[in-house]
Amino acid sequence: MTERLYYTDAYRTEFTAQIVGRSEDGLRVYLSETAFYPTSGGQPHDLGTLGGVTVVDVIDEDDRIVHVLSSPLTSPRSPIPAVVDWRRRYDHMQQHTGQHLLSAVFEDLFGFKTVSVHFGPESSTLDLDTDSISQKQLLTAEARANAVVAEARGVNVTFEDAATAAGLRKPSDRGGVLRVVSIDTVDRSACGGTHVRSTAEIGPVLIRSTEKVRKTTRVEFLCGSRAVARARRDFESLTQIAESLSASADDVATLVGAQAERLKEGENARKKLEKELAAYRARERYDAAVPDEKGVRTIVIRDAGSIDEVKAIAQAAFALPRVVVIGALTNPPSVLLASSEDSGVDSGRLLKERLAEVGGRGGGSPRIAQGSVPEAAAVERLVFALFNRAG
Repeated sequence: MTERLYYTDAYRTEFTAQIVGRSEDGLRVYLSETAFYPTSGGQPHDLGTLGGVTVVDVIDEDDRIVHVLSSPLTSPRSPIPAVVDWRRRYDHMQQHTGQHLLSAVFEDLFGFKTVSVHFGPESSTLDLDTDSISQKQLLTAEARANAVVAEARGVNVTFEDAATAAGLRKPSDRGGVLRVVSIDTVDRSACGGTHVRSTAEIGPVLIRSTEKVRKTTRVEFLCGSRAVARARRDFESLTQIAESLSASADDVATLVGAQAERLKEGENARKKLEKELAAYRARERYDAAVPDEKGVRTIVIRDAGSIDEVKAIAQAAFALPRVVVIGALTNPPSVLLASSEDSGVDSGRLLKERLAEVGGRGGGSPRIAQGSVPEAAAVERLVFALFNRAG
């Protein structure tokens, strides 16, 4: 059994221990005791060195903890010195205690219970049992969490009998002795993770975003140094945008909103003009086309820049009586066939038949269909076949 030093002292980063087991290749080492935290409860494992060799993973194997090394130990002496990466450890302590605080705040203020948590390398998340959270609720929870941080409330670890441990935020299904992490008058949770001694050490709590995940809402958050670094990056991005607009950071939101509105207006105007142009081109070609014996006029379009341009002309042509539109593109080799309801032509069926004759693929509805062919030369053969059949 491995004695877990981090259970009683999360701030301990240097220790020596006896080697009690190892794998044949020497990359997996078991110690009599360890301060290395293994991946557990959503919290990532510690990193550091063991006998000067880098520890790349720490795995919980129930009663034992295995330390995975980047290379075998050069000196298998025992006891062996070990050092935990303090910067990574403390970051995880800030995030984990911050999560406990946020979970308690959301439940206390709004009754939202935490379903699951995840601690990532950039940010952390907690899933709450609610379909939605308003912006006002997020800001209220964030403000309350930061107020508790400022109050420097104590964070304590105790070991209690599961049968008598009371006031836990989430009941534990484990028996025997529980490790309980308490934030003074705010939270009591059964937890095996590493935590800071005071809420003041959590540092600033920053809620970044929310996302609906099935029947829960996922809240992304950062604490401590991560929150400061993220706020700095956000401010730098905001400053760059402000400089590009020759404005102050305080005015960016208003200016960007105004520009977005102008872009929307410009986009609507462009679409209107394109629609009018398509109608003009459809009418021009319709008037130039010679009706067949059934009065159907066939328009052939070879100069369009894209299939979307052909579609626009075809849709505009539907306002005209008895019309068939054939659009041909050489890059990529493809054809579109469209027909008005009174033309008597089933575009989907006709195009599919003619595509099969030239080794192409495609289909569509009776009104509009499109397909592709293996080579540009086949496009003209297909257009000829469609024109003669449609005409």
